[in-house]
Amino acid sequence: METQPEVLNFVKAMASAERLRVIGALVRGRAAQSEIAAQLHLPVKDVFNHLSFLVQADLVTEADGVYELNEKAIEALARGQFEGKRPVYEATGAKQEDVRKVLKNFLNADGTLKQIPPQGNKLSIILNFIVDAFAFDTNYTEKEVNTLLRRFHVDTAALRRYLVDQKLMARESDGTKYWRVKNGE
Repeated sequence: METQPEVLNFVKAMASAERLRVIGALVRGRAAQSEIAAQLHLPVKDVFNHLSFLVQADLVTEADGVYELNEKAIEALARGQFEGKRPVYEATGAKQEDVRKVLKNFLNADGTLKQIPPQGNKLSIILNFIVDAFAFDTNYTEKEVNTLLRRFHVDTAALRRYLVDQKLMARESDGTKYWRVKNGE
């Protein structure tokens, strides 16, 4: 599964408590910026910034100064990303059966990990499965990495460390930026 910019924008949109409140106000119906600011007791400037981000992320539409939740875009995103789609790691040749066995033994039906396997081949297979949640040529903050990894297991720190140790992902020395590594880099 390749992480698309729409998904990243969605995650960023949901990462702000104030932005979630703005979305909540729009769930109740269409509203002007000033109405949302008054309803939420927020400065108009802050509401403007949140609405601008949400419009850019295509989660909200604007017409004549009135904002509305873009339910169709949100539903399409949810269907495309969360409706039974799971990252798929396909091995070739004789290894394919081993990969299937490991995935079957360590994954729940929803794609979450039952447990993180100990070091070795099983861990490598699981990490190759997980890394498919990350797009190439995309930089992620630690928070974004944790959000994506939490979909698999609560111990995001261990998964992050293993992905970097196995050279499936790289990071800045201060941990501010992560990216997926292409084979041979």
